[in-house]
Amino acid sequence: MTIPEKMAAVLLTGHGGLEKLVYDRDVPVPKPAQGEVLIRVTACGMNNTDVWVREGAYGTEDDPSAVSTWRRQGNTLTFPRIQGTDTVGHIIGVGAGVEPGRIGERVMVDFSIYNRDDDSLADIDYMGHGRDGGYAEYMALPAENAHVVATDLSDVELATFCCAYLTGERMLERARLVAGERVLVTGASGGVGSAIIQLARARGAIPIAVAGPGKEAAMIDVGAEAVVTRGKGDLVEAVHSAGRGQPIDVVADLVGGPLFNDLLKVLRPEGRYTTAGAIAGPVVQLDLRTMYLKQLELHGSSQGSRADFRRLIGYIESRKIRPLVGGVYPLSDFHRAQTEFMAKNFVGKLVVVPDEG
Repeated sequence: MTIPEKMAAVLLTGHGGLEKLVYDRDVPVPKPAQGEVLIRVTACGMNNTDVWVREGAYGTEDDPSAVSTWRRQGNTLTFPRIQGTDTVGHIIGVGAGVEPGRIGERVMVDFSIYNRDDDSLADIDYMGHGRDGGYAEYMALPAENAHVVATDLSDVELATFCCAYLTGERMLERARLVAGERVLVTGASGGVGSAIIQLARARGAIPIAVAGPGKEAAMIDVGAEAVVTRGKGDLVEAVHSAGRGQPIDVVADLVGGPLFNDLLKVLRPEGRYTTAGAIAGPVVQLDLRTMYLKQLELHGSSQGSRADFRRLIGYIESRKIRPLVGGVYPLSDFHRAQTEFMAKNFVGKLVVVPDEG
């Protein structure tokens, strides 16, 4: 195909509100550098990180309320930036050193910029932050990050997996969740939460969901053993009832805020807490006595390793996990898509696709 000079993309022009996201049809199409491929984007999933980076909501270790971006160990975000991590597309061009036979492949993008040769995530970055991502018609990326997945899922369906499921898999890996254990999942109806429910089942573990009113049936359909309705009664008692008195081995928390101490209370002695988000509030109170007297482990987690990504592809190809599409929006209607995303009135993932024509 003929590669155009210009493309449509959503540009993040600075920290702030939705007005900082500009739909522009006159953005230069990137050229693949050595070792890179150029893809025609067909779908890109939406994530909480998109919103928090736009808002500059990550704070600093010295000032939790400071306007700051995601990467605390050295900012790599410059404006304008094309966000978007969960990208699916077709390779239409290759840079020097890349086999031309790759042209035509449909690929799912591993969005991580690892910066190291091992599986350490101490210096991790990501496409959509340290370099441009997939909220555009075209995207250039390292060839090693473009993966063919043997599946008959549609492009939109495939775009629901990467960030949410990779994040969830890393959380469960860090918490060492194994078959037969019970895991309590907060924010269970969102992208990462619903992913964790499925990933826990893939490991043979038993997930119990915490979700908002009206989402109980959807959580059971995803794979939850039981559902605790958020904000309805005492959380500790509700979890005990939902789990039929059985101990909670792991808490996978994406909410934080006022729930935090209760989540530590529901854990069994020597239980493990893992978090990769704090949509209800990042600054929490911790009673250290609960932590040390119960011999608890607390794990912070973000993104995933190359090994986590390979397991994710294996789960997709073996159909151990399934896509949950909460809605599809054209790139030109990005403000509405992110507004609906922030309202959280859906289950699974919202996906953005380039406009037709």
